[in-house]
Amino acid sequence: MKTTDFDFYLPEELIAQTPLERRDGSRLLVLNKHTGATKHMHFYDLPSLLRPGDCLVLNDSRVLPARLIGHRLPGGGAVEVLLLIDRGNKTWECLVRPGRKMKPGTKVSFGDGALTAEVTEVLEGGNRLVRFDYEGIFLEKLEQLGKMPLPPYIKAELQDPERYQTVYSKEAGSAAAPTAGLHFTKDLLKQVADMGVHLAYVTLHVGLGTFRPVKEEDILDHEMHSEYCMISAETAELINRTKREGGRVICVGTTSCRTIESWAAEDGTLKESAGWTNIFIYPGYRFKVLDCLITNFHLPESTLIMLVSALAGREHILSAYQEAVNLKYRFFSFGDAMFITDG
Repeated sequence: MKTTDFDFYLPEELIAQTPLERRDGSRLLVLNKHTGATKHMHFYDLPSLLRPGDCLVLNDSRVLPARLIGHRLPGGGAVEVLLLIDRGNKTWECLVRPGRKMKPGTKVSFGDGALTAEVTEVLEGGNRLVRFDYEGIFLEKLEQLGKMPLPPYIKAELQDPERYQTVYSKEAGSAAAPTAGLHFTKDLLKQVADMGVHLAYVTLHVGLGTFRPVKEEDILDHEMHSEYCMISAETAELINRTKREGGRVICVGTTSCRTIESWAAEDGTLKESAGWTNIFIYPGYRFKVLDCLITNFHLPESTLIMLVSALAGREHILSAYQEAVNLKYRFFSFGDAMFITDG
């Protein structure tokens, strides 16, 4: 299967640069995964597509203000450090720039010395291990000094950092938002819960590898990135009960999907789990737990468009994407949504 099989043309002006004023006011393309039939609604119409006994699975990871702007010591030029993975002992795996200036031993200051750091190692692929030095609590330092790590295709400045967080975000650790969840409001969540839809929370800390296009010609040659995820005993039991009682498991976002599919037994049951996953879902994959998916529109040739193609079929997905382009849907992180359903 070729990477180019998952390409599509997207006019640049359809890449959403800012969130809508109303979170649940985004458009919603509903795609039948069996027939490819589509209909067009708004996200606030979602309750009409759900049934009592269904279970929404939501990723409660919270985005770190992980983009730090500082300067090299002593008296050096400006540098940017993007935190990716906490490696313990005050050390993070980071993206840095300019890379040529950030060699092992380079010292950096942020916020007039409120936070300092030293590059300790260059990793394969160019990422750096960076050890930080500070007084107090690291997350508090990030809240004071860090900026939201918006994807590179978003050029506009984000006025309210909370708009790049879901309303149910809780567990800090992501380098990017689980964007399908950005459409939910607290009122909408209450509405679906009141109609008898279960809400189950998992945690997957999103890495930037999620958004990178696949470079290899054959998708099977792609080396999938790893991300840390957790399922609580309570969530596992709620999902298991939903399946036993005939309800649908509807993941909100590809991150929730990857979490439950990573830890599911062959019979589709879950138990309390935590660890790293590098699951790569592409056409031919047999879903063990997930029935339906709420998701945004994904980048061409990305692992995420391959995942949704595994659920609904490549032809159905590319046809729906073409329809979305023709109707000027908004794409990517701050864009509109799709509900891939079973009928």
